[in-house]
Formats: sequence, structure tokens, C-alpha cells
Amino acid sequence: MYLKFFQLNEKPFELTANPKMLFLTPGHREALAQLMYGVQEEKGFILMTGEVGTGKTTLLRALVDRMENQIETAFILNSTLPFDEILEYALADFGVPDPHGTRAQRLMALNRFLIEQRRASRKTILIIDEAQNLSIETLEQIRLLSNFETSTGKLLQIILAGQPELHVKLQLSELRQLKQRIGLRCVLQPMTGEEVEQYISNHLRVSGARRQLFTAAAIRRIAAYSNGIPRVVNMVCDHCLLVGYAEQIREIDADVVKRAVAYLEQGGSNGRRSISLQPARLRIGHFSRRVVVAWSAGAVAAAAATAGVLSPAAYGSVVNGMSTVMIASLGGFFRWLTTWWGS
Repeated sequence: MYLKFFQLNEKPFELTANPKMLFLTPGHREALAQLMYGVQEEKGFILMTGEVGTGKTTLLRALVDRMENQIETAFILNSTLPFDEILEYALADFGVPDPHGTRAQRLMALNRFLIEQRRASRKTILIIDEAQNLSIETLEQIRLLSNFETSTGKLLQIILAGQPELHVKLQLSELRQLKQRIGLRCVLQPMTGEEVEQYISNHLRVSGARRQLFTAAAIRRIAAYSNGIPRVVNMVCDHCLLVGYAEQIREIDADVVKRAVAYLEQGGSNGRRSISLQPARLRIGHFSRRVVVAWSAGAVAAAAATAGVLSPAAYGSVVNGMSTVMIASLGGFFRWLTTWWGS
């Protein structure tokens, strides 16, 4: 909607994970390097944790893209599934025909696939996102998948990505065996204020922006509100651009950010005028009631003056010459004005 107004090729602040828009802070760069190292060195289990919206899924997709020619991947997004359904989903994602039998038959089919990939010199990765939702029983069954190995290394690399609650869950005594098998751990931290500025500039540049659309004060306000969480930065920036388009403002300042944040927080329920998606210059809402009334009064005064200049005979001719349609239209205008004033 606002792309043409801001001269952008694509939306810069989508909420969906897009590796094209990946901005690597030092922390993200280190985490990606650890993920790649863990897969290449066949560490078995890799743990990645981070607060909601810090970019875990985006980083995982970046890993898959960068190692596309070296790996086979199953990406589990629904971590509420029981183990048997996770296994079924993984086989389908790997492209392994489902034997439609017992768990043992599915595990044997998976083992054959893993051996074939090892012979082809390809790594096999099982990625489970939002892993904090996994039950203790399911986590224990997933641990047993790491038993697929040869004398030289693990056949299956497993990445568990989730919120900090996952780290807490792994401290449970029931999961001490899984905890001991985690070969690498990485934590994603929120961005600093300087990194938020770089993040916004990077997204705009990738989207084709020819200039910085946000003032320094606007960026500081966004950084403070978002606490450095990329997903929140995306939400606020996207809404700021929408407000800018609606108000025909080509530079996003701190006031626009303040209004966008208020709207996101309260959903327009604070009694303030809601944001219209029509450009400002086309909206009558930008004209006050006093302006409209003054204009109407001027029109009536002009008509009265004209009537005063004319002689009684001429005045009668003019009145008689007015069409019924014009009289109805004038009456309709005054009825609309009365209704609009009371609204």
C-alpha cells in the first residue's frame, strides 16, 4: 500500500521470517557460526534459546539456505505434536516414504535414510522450533534419536530452538541425560540501540529505499519501545510507514512513532481519530467545522448581496428563473450541513 509513496520495491518490515532481510548483529553472527559448526562437526544436539521475537526462526532458515547443498533438513514448526506424529512429519519432510506401520518400522526407515545420506556425504538435520512446548516424554524420545550413529559420528544432527523456558526445562532431573548430550549452546540477545538503527537501515536498503526514512529521534523511540526485539521493531516500523502514507508524511519522526505505538497498544480505542488509509489531501476530515460553516455563510451572504443589488422586478425574474432542481439541491445542501454539524 505504501510502497509507491516511499519508493520501495518490497515491504521492508514483514513479520514472517525472511532470510533475505537477515541482519546479523555480532550476537546473531556468532550464533549462526555456532550452528554451522555444530552441524559440520556432527555435535548431535545443538540448543539455541532466545526471547520471543529475537530472530531464532529467521536464523534457522538462514542456516538451511547457507548449507543447502550439504544437508537434508526436516523443519518441525508444531512442537505440540506427540513424538509419533513428529516422527511422521520428519519422514515426510525428508522425503522418506511412510511405512504406515509401527514406530519401530518408522525408525528403521529413518535409519536407512540416514545411512544413505552419510554415503552421499550429506548431513541430516532435524530442526524443532518452539521446542519449549515439547513434553518431557517427547524430549526423551527425541534424545533417543541421537543413538543413530556410526563409530565416527552422529548420523542425525538435532537443533532444539526455543524460548528461555526451554533452558529451564532442561534442568529437570528427568532430562539430565538429554542435557548431557547437548554439544553446543547459543543464546540470542536483544539488539542495542545502535544495532536497531543499523537493522532499520539494512531493511530499508534491501527493500530499495533511496534514503533513510526515519529520523534519529524516531529510531531512538523505536529502540526504547521495542527493547531491541526485532519482531517488535518490525511491527512499529511497518505501522509508522502506514501512518506516514495516510498522512502524506515522507519522513517518519518521533511524533509519528508515538502515534503508531499508541495505536498498537490501544487499537484506536482511546477516543482519538483512527488512522485512515486514504491519503490526507483527499480527506474532508482535515477541514474543520468552522471552515465549512464559514464557507457556507459566505455563500449565503453573497447570494443575499446579489439579491440586494437587483431591483424587485429583476429579483423576481431571477427567482422565477431558478429551476426546481437547483432549489432542491440548495435545500439538500443545508440539510446535509445541519446533519454533519450534529454528527
